[in-house]
Amino acid sequence: MKTGHDQNETFHRRVSGAPKSSFRRPRGLKTRRAILRKAVNLASLEGLEGLTIGRLASTLRISKSGLFAHFGSKEDLQCAVVDKARDIFVEEVVRPAIKLRGLERLRTLCENWLRYGEAKVFPGGCFFSAASLEFDDRPGRVRDRIVELMKKWLGSLEQAARDAQSAGEIGKEVDVHQLAFEIQALAMGANWSSRLFRDQDAFRAARAAILQRIDQATEPTQSRE
Repeated sequence: MKTGHDQNETFHRRVSGAPKSSFRRPRGLKTRRAILRKAVNLASLEGLEGLTIGRLASTLRISKSGLFAHFGSKEDLQCAVVDKARDIFVEEVVRPAIKLRGLERLRTLCENWLRYGEAKVFPGGCFFSAASLEFDDRPGRVRDRIVELMKKWLGSLEQAARDAQSAGEIGKEVDVHQLAFEIQALAMGANWSSRLFRDQDAFRAARAAILQRIDQATEPTQSRE
């Protein structure tokens, strides 16, 4: 069985499918990273399907040929954007909790996710919440990538809960798979309400609900002490 550390390393591992050939850097953009950061922001607002090499070239005011040389196709560009969004998510949410274990790690991952969503790290809200809905019924490499990353995220939540359970912090009777599912559902609901209704209290409400759910999972242990 993988340890929490192994799960975390797996989540960090790159799943890159974009071409690695070099390209001529457009004027005003020094690196591929700068291009992808702009592409991620654009995709978070308009969706991955709306992100094309032509659309990105127009936004950046550069020729399509430079982008084609680097990304090759629309699908390659979309996959590279998903990978860039993953890197940002890891830095904002996962990495700050990397040295923590058990219940502390679970609480920190949840708080980091809510803070990341509330702070609008991506201008269109949580990138993966939107991408998951956009590609849930669209087969292909982009969907496969999103599915893999979301499974790893859910696995990280579940592993943190399982470690807490092994440490006696969460009751043995608690279904940690179900707990991770509920936490993710509440978090995605906050992003949905925040975006669709412009609900300023969405993340506050989700935070309270998630913490309450975690507290419920610890109550049997605490009541026996």
